Amino acid sequence: MLLTPSQTRCLFQHALKHHYAVLAVNADSHAAIIDCLEVAKQCDSPVIIETSLWQLTGHSFGQGDAILGMARYLADLAVLADSDRYQNVPVVYHTDHIKGPDTLTILRAAIQGIHVLIAGQRLSLSASSISLDSSDLSAEENIAYMRALCEAAKTTNLSATLEMEAGVDDGITELEETRSLFGAVEELHPGYLALWAPGVGTQHGLGPGGGFDPSAVEHHQKLASEIAQRPIGIALHGSSGLTTLELQSAVKAGVSKVNWSSESLLIRSQAAQRYYQEHGDRLTKGHPNFKVTAMDNGVQAFVSEAYLPAVCGRMESQGSVGHGRQFINSIKS
Repeated sequence: MLLTPSQTRCLFQHALKHHYAVLAVNADSHAAIIDCLEVAKQCDSPVIIETSLWQLTGHSFGQGDAILGMARYLADLAVLADSDRYQNVPVVYHTDHIKGPDTLTILRAAIQGIHVLIAGQRLSLSASSISLDSSDLSAEENIAYMRALCEAAKTTNLSATLEMEAGVDDGITELEETRSLFGAVEELHPGYLALWAPGVGTQHGLGPGGGFDPSAVEHHQKLASEIAQRPIGIALHGSSGLTTLELQSAVKAGVSKVNWSSESLLIRSQAAQRYYQEHGDRLTKGHPNFKVTAMDNGVQAFVSEAYLPAVCGRMESQGSVGHGRQFINSIKS
């Protein structure tokens, strides 16, 4: 079930209440989307499917056109998530790492809806939740962009669920930044922010860990919730290097969403590398198994065998296993 923005806000509150975090996978291909939905179904867990600018403009989706890429991505995900197979899996579509001169154009479209034609019906598909990449923005620009996104929802009378970032790769964010950044948006546009992503000692990528501070998570989560006068979860970026114990401590401290990209890509790419190494002799002209080996299904099925257990392990570490149907029932009752 592809969640609306208001349902997504309920999911993050459900995660805080029941002490788990939803895994947010930066899914780089159609096959990765299928694998994420399949493991979420098997684990009875909610899942967040994220796209960054490089997916939206990449070869498999928009071929240089981010809005076209988002339309293709959303259409594919909507068909899958609302099918009988995955209707009991809470699925969030989230924008991540959107930056550059077209940021507001892309994200306004994600909030207000992108029109697609499916089976002769014209549909408007929108993102479940939104974030932008603040790494190249000043504090003033960060606030201005978030306010513009709130206005985009307000002027069209649409719901929006927003995640606001501080400098997530810049060590530990000072609590004053929660007041000055998060507080500035919440003051003028109350209700749109659902997640706060401060720096808590993690780094994007596959570098060595060791700087993560769960107490920073706890302090920021309490302050953001106090400012908003409602539960606000922490979005944890740069989680690929964290241990199971660190993930568990993050959830306990108030993390409700965990981004996962670099390690996910590594697992998939290394599995694909093994596939071609082990089956290389079949990829020759005249081999009786050439076609079945060369087709996309062969390598993707092989990758899936390695990938699904890793995703399930992540969901277990974050405590989300068993909460999928529970959440679906809670929003239907």
